[in-house]
Amino acid sequence: MPIYGLRFRALGQTLYHTGPADLAVGDHVLIAADQGQALAQVVSGPYDHVAGVEQESLTPIERRATEADMAEGRSNEELAREATEFCRQCIRDRRLDMKLVDVEVFFDRSKLIFYFTAPARIDFRELVKDLVREYRARIELRQIGVRHETQMVGAVGNCGMVCCCRRYLRKFAPVTIRMAKEQNLFLNPAKISGICGRLLCCLSYEQENYDRFHHNCPRLGKKYQTTQGTMKVLRANMFRNSLSVLNENNEEQELTLDEWQALDPHRPDPHPGNAQPRQQPQQAQKPAQGDGLLVVSVTPENVDDPDLFADVLPPDAPLTAETAARPQAQTEAAPAENSKSRRRRRRKSQQRQDGVAE
Repeated sequence: MPIYGLRFRALGQTLYHTGPADLAVGDHVLIAADQGQALAQVVSGPYDHVAGVEQESLTPIERRATEADMAEGRSNEELAREATEFCRQCIRDRRLDMKLVDVEVFFDRSKLIFYFTAPARIDFRELVKDLVREYRARIELRQIGVRHETQMVGAVGNCGMVCCCRRYLRKFAPVTIRMAKEQNLFLNPAKISGICGRLLCCLSYEQENYDRFHHNCPRLGKKYQTTQGTMKVLRANMFRNSLSVLNENNEEQELTLDEWQALDPHRPDPHPGNAQPRQQPQQAQKPAQGDGLLVVSVTPENVDDPDLFADVLPPDAPLTAETAARPQAQTEAAPAENSKSRRRRRRKSQQRQDGVAE
């Protein structure tokens, strides 16, 4: 069965599905998704085979979309825009520290997903109730990170292209500052950070090549004994697969890795009088912690349940008069204890001086 590339939104990611052979680019189809049916557009295909994609794991296309399905899709887009404005107005009215990113409406309108970002956990119980009462459907509030926000909204990166996360990235690979250092990049946050404020995802694209090169490359700044005498490694160039070394005559030479290995390099033997390096104790690994992102789903039937948010947003302990006065009493007693300890030290010092004088 032919393979087609489908896209649910403009400039969105392309997902592959199998379908009949009479489809063409630009046609709209319905597929089975986690939320029931979903409307998508054919953007590429047909293909007999796609690299990295197993045809057995692909979901088949159910049918071609009709005019009624197209009208329903346009109605859902209008509902998503209205829900976005309504939710943002509720956020402003309740003064919640959160930012609404996008609203997704299922094809059958059985569920609405509100994607938002927030610096910390917030109490949005009343906001969920307002949304359920307004749309009488299952409401899901899903907190996302800044990288996923850029992936959903889309932006133009420093290279002048649409962000990779918006075009084709499905999973975010871990990116560290060590990658920028090994690639000899200027550690300027404006140059190595993306629109989301995090490190550029493209730093990890060539990291495998850099790791392979540095694995075969000697340590920079170190001296090695070779068949041509002592040489000091100055620089390494991955693109030329070469090294810059300084020989005993203070002459700089450029050698390829193969030429360097032919010199039989090895580190000088340590002086017998030198002490062995002290091994640092290994630090205990910290337990893995979650990202703290919330996903809450509410239906019209359980919106008034008082224990609905007990697991997600546990109620804070009431602040009684005793607990409120306790920190103040502790802060007032602290200076008194400090003054007593100072006077006690003065008396002991005076007694020692008197004993010496006698």
